[in-house]
Amino acid sequence: MSDTQRIEKAFELAGEQYAAIGVDAAQAVERLADVPISLHCWQGDDVGGFENLGGSLSDGGLQATGNYPGKARTPAELRADLDRAMGLIPGKLRLNLHAFYGEFDGKAVSRDAIGPEHFAAWIAWAKAKGIGMDFNPTCFAHPKAAGGLTLAHPDRGIRDFWIAHCIAARRIAAAVGRALGSPCVNNVWIPDGYKDLPADRKAPRERLKESLDRVFAEKADASVLRDAVESKLFGIGSECYVVGSHEFYLSYAVANRLLYTLDSGHFHPTETISDKLSAILLFLDEVLLHVSRGVRWDSDHVVILGDDLRAIAQEIVRGDFTRRVHIGLDFFDASINRIAAWVIGTRSTQQALLGALLEPAARLREAEAARDFTARLAILEHVKALPAGAVWDYFCLKHDAPAGLRWLDEVRRYEREVLSRR
Repeated sequence: MSDTQRIEKAFELAGEQYAAIGVDAAQAVERLADVPISLHCWQGDDVGGFENLGGSLSDGGLQATGNYPGKARTPAELRADLDRAMGLIPGKLRLNLHAFYGEFDGKAVSRDAIGPEHFAAWIAWAKAKGIGMDFNPTCFAHPKAAGGLTLAHPDRGIRDFWIAHCIAARRIAAAVGRALGSPCVNNVWIPDGYKDLPADRKAPRERLKESLDRVFAEKADASVLRDAVESKLFGIGSECYVVGSHEFYLSYAVANRLLYTLDSGHFHPTETISDKLSAILLFLDEVLLHVSRGVRWDSDHVVILGDDLRAIAQEIVRGDFTRRVHIGLDFFDASINRIAAWVIGTRSTQQALLGALLEPAARLREAEAARDFTARLAILEHVKALPAGAVWDYFCLKHDAPAGLRWLDEVRRYEREVLSRR
């Protein structure tokens, strides 16, 4: 029996088990194929970017750990690595790009002066692959972010610089969405905050609100651009106070009808974001999700198929939010093969979604409506033992992606032939 026949037979048997509890496994596979995942470019080069303007990653509260060989050094290398990773991941994909990944032909281009022309090669690459792109202003790794404040800085000149950069990023994102025929989600995250206890919590937030009002003054065309704002509990250098807190940005998003960004690593280590989705989506049309994994702090570990990720996927599927939640990845691990990190994190996210799609949703709702909590718990536990792995392998087969661990062999080959020579 060939591998293809084995996978198809296993899927057939798994389908019978799922059918017994009222789940159509083939339909779950089709639904998963319609959920795009946005891969983050910064995993491929440890959040380095291609500007070389003199800023450091620590200027803005970020840190990539590890020195695994073979990281991308140029846009061409990064695109080649993304090509290799995307070839090992089934389903619908997008690319999430930061502003300092533009191509500047060796010239020093100020961030407040960047334009769509600096991303023409990225747009052409995405168009050739038939994928959409998302975007982010880069308000870190820059001398004017070295003090830990950007849009909330007390110096108006520095605030004006970052406002101009964020406006430029919105225009680039709109150009991306227009060129690719798919709305580009442009996400604003800033590192602003204080390492120690502040004497004045109000003034920085007043300045941030004023800055954001200027950034978003020009109304977005939703067919090409979706604006999002991202909160954080704390960061490196902002352990005691973050200007753009959860309460601040959620309020701002609701008041201004923007997307609100939930990053699974941006809250207290014991706090999960899954429960927030149904609450927020009662008041906002869409949210942006950044899938990360914090270990004791916002450490951006590679995403794994753990309880938190399963809970997020279940909430998206149970609430019928797959078209209202934009799913992107956000981690950067320089201690392992970077392409493998993309593949592991993305496939884990897709597997979590598949597991949620394989739940007997109608039966669970019926049990809950009847207050039959015994049946609800029994069904949820039973589902955990069903062969979701066989359905996943079939999903990979349908999308010409390697099933099981075969993708790792391809990563090792690419490492020998390409990465090791950098």
